[in-house]
Amino acid sequence: MLSGLMNLLMACFLPRSDRHVHTSSETGGRQDGLLWYKDSGQHFNGEFSMAVVQANNLLEDQSQLESGCLSLHESGPYGTFVGVYDGHGGPETSRYINDHLFQHLKRFTSEQQGMSVDLIRKAYQATEEGFLSLVTKQWPMKPQIAAVGSCCLVGVICNGTLYVANLGDSRAVLGRAVKATGEVLAIQLSAEHNVCIESVRREMQSLHPDDSQIVVLKHNVWRVKGLIQISRSIGDVYLKKTEFNREPLYPKFRLREPFRKPILSADPSISVHELQPHDQFVIFASDGLWEHLSNQEAVNIVQNHPRSGSAKRLVKTALQEAAKKREMRYSDLKKIDRGVRRHFHDDITVIVVFLDSNLMSRASSAKGPNLSVRGGGVNFPPNILAPCATPTEPGGT
Repeated sequence: MLSGLMNLLMACFLPRSDRHVHTSSETGGRQDGLLWYKDSGQHFNGEFSMAVVQANNLLEDQSQLESGCLSLHESGPYGTFVGVYDGHGGPETSRYINDHLFQHLKRFTSEQQGMSVDLIRKAYQATEEGFLSLVTKQWPMKPQIAAVGSCCLVGVICNGTLYVANLGDSRAVLGRAVKATGEVLAIQLSAEHNVCIESVRREMQSLHPDDSQIVVLKHNVWRVKGLIQISRSIGDVYLKKTEFNREPLYPKFRLREPFRKPILSADPSISVHELQPHDQFVIFASDGLWEHLSNQEAVNIVQNHPRSGSAKRLVKTALQEAAKKREMRYSDLKKIDRGVRRHFHDDITVIVVFLDSNLMSRASSAKGPNLSVRGGGVNFPPNILAPCATPTEPGGT
């Protein structure tokens, strides 16, 4: 009992970043302060590298790489699944996606015995419906969950084809070698849904022609209804179902007038790419990376260094840029703890997937070992009391 009391007291006085170190023993990841990383691993189609740096008090970014069988049957198909889920207002939606989206995809793939755009869309839809059911169930006790949501970027490599699906403003960028010059060009594969982009604002205005306030410039930032920057997401039920846009939801999320149709959408943009031998790698990352690096800068960093540690290298470069913008040293930025760190940069998740042309040519029926890796972070274990923790109020992106 005395040792338990001492442990509790120590938890209060230790720096937060050191209190809850995520060992990631099952995934082989390592923790360095607020930075989690897995420098190198092998997926069905080549190598990969992952890294996550936490800024929020509770990590809102979630991510996964699943390799091997993409269905519930051993017959396959086989390939690689990548997911980057950038949450906002809290971690509930991104965690829910991390637990359910890939499982839905495997179920639908088993039924159809193959991979397709339609199956990926159905997996997104099932995930959205599942989270809506969760919100409905929790609304009486935890109404603020209606204001929690997540961007959702997915890549599926199967039978030499890359499918990229996206909701929100995370991004997938391909590095493609140009034989004539030896350069590696950055090619953006994902469509983004952020109203800072003029075409997205026009789309919202055409979908809601009777609402002159559908997109508002607030504090020099374009926002849907003055609340949120993205136009598509999983969750954010308060802007999809009018019955959740009322008391006891915080007033800052409540609209003056009820709406007749959903304001935000959960229908992903999906593109299909037949991979070529000169396609070298794909960078999947939350917008925390792209705030500080251009597509080509990120591709150059991966191309000009060893594969191992590629994701960590991208995260550190972004952090160095964030420090430079605030006229501070990177070493000083690293000392700032989670929560306060959010004033300097967002949670950042990066997964770099290298494409081995020899492995890409394998049929999707060729079997390989199953691998499952989830991006880590400093979080309170669910079964521990945290008397020193300060609760965070949900908010929009």
